Amino acid sequence: MDHIFFLTLTTAAKSIGAGLATIGVVGAGAGIGIVFAGLLVALSRNPGKEDRLMQMVLLGFALTEAMGLLAIMMAFLILYS
Repeated sequence: MDHIFFLTLTTAAKSIGAGLATIGVVGAGAGIGIVFAGLLVALSRNPGKEDRLMQMVLLGFALTEAMGLLAIMMAFLILYS
């Protein structure tokens, strides 16, 4: 009987941990919004620098998205290990 309770408790703890690990995706979404909002402000002030601004925005987007993907990966590791 104790074995069944332990499995249920472990499954519940893994589910809670995986849910908490996905909170990082919210931060990634907010970060991506901030990056592109900054692009719009910068382009409206200085449209001549569009090429350089796009390079910087794509780098910022990739790094921010990587953090969100790491959060999802951590959730899957918690859930399926």
